[in-house]
Amino acid sequence: MKLNFTGATDPGLIRSNNQDDYYIDPEGRFFIVADGMGGHAGGEQASHIATQQIQAHLSTHWNSSKPSEQLLEEALLQANEAILLDQQNHPERSDMGTTIVVVIFRSQESPLCAHVGDSRLYRFRDLQLEQITEDHTWVARALKIGEITPEEARIHPFRHVLSRCLGREDIKHIDVQQLDVKSGDRLLLCSDGLTEELANQKIADYLQQLPVPKKAAFSLVEAAKEHGGHDNITIVIVALE
Repeated sequence: MKLNFTGATDPGLIRSNNQDDYYIDPEGRFFIVADGMGGHAGGEQASHIATQQIQAHLSTHWNSSKPSEQLLEEALLQANEAILLDQQNHPERSDMGTTIVVVIFRSQESPLCAHVGDSRLYRFRDLQLEQITEDHTWVARALKIGEITPEEARIHPFRHVLSRCLGREDIKHIDVQQLDVKSGDRLLLCSDGLTEELANQKIADYLQQLPVPKKAAFSLVEAAKEHGGHDNITIVIVALE
């Protein structure tokens, strides 16, 4: 299956710096989006450490005999340890952390996704946009057990409160899931700077109208800015052809 992919990032209209980061493997083996937090320099550093550490680990061990689930979990756990080490060496960044979402396509296996926090993976299929990852937030948990409605969740004042992120000592396990994909699908990895501004149906409309990933990514970033651009916006689109 051929992959057509692209990425885009923008600081938005409010923030002076971009604490998001992303990485696209040139061979289309893996894709990463990170959304950092923790002050002006801390967020940038955390997301950069995570993307670089994961990229290095996956590239180095790609042809090893390790199961893909193990390889992916190791990469994110090592990124977590690298952020913790940087926190120790730079106390001024002790509160930094990052969300992360990673997708890998390895040999003939089904693709896998790993994530921590509220950076998301969506699948666009048959004109429907489906969120594949489950946010690690207080609001997501409350929604799951029926304490709040989807409408309340979208505007809840605690919607940004993370229950998990990289850069915490209690991160000992990573959620890894196998992806159901087929030709014609498009995968969307994004930071919450996109989903805070655009509802799922609006994102789906852009993906439907713009089948070329590069055009869709650029247009989604611009649409998020037109709707306020309150946060950094990062998007990676992978089209399966």
